[in-house]
Amino acid sequence: MRFRGWDLVWFLGFMLLWSSTIVVDASIHDYRNGRFSRRLNSYFFHGGSEGLYASKIHPSHSNSEDKPLNGKSFIRFESITFQRTKEATEKQNAMQQKTGLIEAIIVEVKDRGRIGGAHENSDVICCNPKLAEQGSCKVGEVIIRQDPNNPDWPKRIQTSFEGKTQEATLIHTVEVNSTGMYYLYFMFCDPELEGMIINGRTVWRNPDGYLPGKMAPLMTFSGFMSLAYLVLGLVWFLRFVQYWKDIIQLHYHITAVIGLGMCEMAFWYFEYANFNSTGNRPMGITLWAVTFSAVKKTVSRLLLLVVSMGYGIVRPTLGVIATKVLLLGFMYFVATEALELVEHLGNINDFSGKAKVFLVLPVALLDACFILWIFSSLSKTLEKLQMRRSMAKLELYRKFTNALAVSVLLSVAWIGYELYFNATDPLSELWRRAWIIPAFWSLLAYVVLVVICILWAPSHNLTRYAYLEETGDDLEEEGVSLTTSGVKVAGDVAIKLERKERKVSSAADHVYGLGEEPEEDKRE
Repeated sequence: MRFRGWDLVWFLGFMLLWSSTIVVDASIHDYRNGRFSRRLNSYFFHGGSEGLYASKIHPSHSNSEDKPLNGKSFIRFESITFQRTKEATEKQNAMQQKTGLIEAIIVEVKDRGRIGGAHENSDVICCNPKLAEQGSCKVGEVIIRQDPNNPDWPKRIQTSFEGKTQEATLIHTVEVNSTGMYYLYFMFCDPELEGMIINGRTVWRNPDGYLPGKMAPLMTFSGFMSLAYLVLGLVWFLRFVQYWKDIIQLHYHITAVIGLGMCEMAFWYFEYANFNSTGNRPMGITLWAVTFSAVKKTVSRLLLLVVSMGYGIVRPTLGVIATKVLLLGFMYFVATEALELVEHLGNINDFSGKAKVFLVLPVALLDACFILWIFSSLSKTLEKLQMRRSMAKLELYRKFTNALAVSVLLSVAWIGYELYFNATDPLSELWRRAWIIPAFWSLLAYVVLVVICILWAPSHNLTRYAYLEETGDDLEEEGVSLTTSGVKVAGDVAIKLERKERKVSSAADHVYGLGEEPEEDKRE
């Protein structure tokens, strides 16, 4: 056979890359009628992948199942059953002890090159008679070159069918003593087992709980962000109470976003905490967390949009545009809720790449609509304020525009970094820093909200940013205009006011003069 070592390398890379694209959000991986795929001279089924930290307690040589879990990191095979076809079963000899070998291979991603015969100048994964003669492997087994520094890894667990039995079981626990990204594959080399299915589940646990290594820092981050929203809410509430007579409608919208953000982060913290202690994601808490997240994202974008339109500052109401704004918000909520539900409630094998693109695209398009509409409205609002020469409001909106522009630039830069991160790390070797990507978006949303709270904080100086209902902004625009006629009108108004002031002043002097004249006459 002609050497095709690169084929083997490409296959191993394909297996790890393909399995890394599957969204896995649970430490308990369920297998239901899973089927094996063929590649080269082997058959494989991807059993899961997760980042695991090393055990804090050094394991003993005993494989007792009743040892304490705290401080241990392990992968446990629970009631794994393999079922071969009836045709394959009938071909076997009832007196034969082993009639079909299945292997579970656990490999750390950095050791992926130790699986297969590439080091023996062969393109096979399963051992053949030629390689067996060299003493490097056994016929019918997956070729594994052990790590000299850790002879037990990559880990191999074997089980076999007996006689004419149609099912084989695998129950085992593997303790993890080295921090890394681990991949699990179920494999067999016997072509007669083609068509076999797998059922059961594996449990993956870190030293501090069942939360996957990628998600463990998010629990701490969610707790920190919930406290940050609580502090912001307290400061905003004190300001709200202090200037309650000067509250405008916009302040209620800001209060709602703060409350939603606090509830969202609190729900995510409790969801992660429960996940960490049980290994399962409770649908109730997860559903509430996902829904609050979708509502908060929607309301936050609507807040940015109505502020950009000048709601409560340039215009008292949105008018007919309100229907379009609410429609866009409703569409965004539905799209975001669907994406979040599938991402966080999906099983291990039900979220394919096509489904992900189908759900991500609507959210991305609606986000683009929000951005275009926000900056278009900001441009019109700034132009209107400049025409009216409302310098205080103009300065306020310029600061808001600058902050929003900086946030958009940061978002674009971060999206570029995220694309680079995913492109350069397809096998999740940098899993310990992956939590930073979703955390950034939550932090950026919080910072933008803080900026809005600072710019539109309740105060006695309400005319600085509030829409004046009594005098009206139209009167302001009429009194101070950039046109020649406007300047003339403003000049006439000023002259009339000056004349009135002179009349009042002379009258007052005259009154006081009348009071002094009798005394002067008496002196004379």
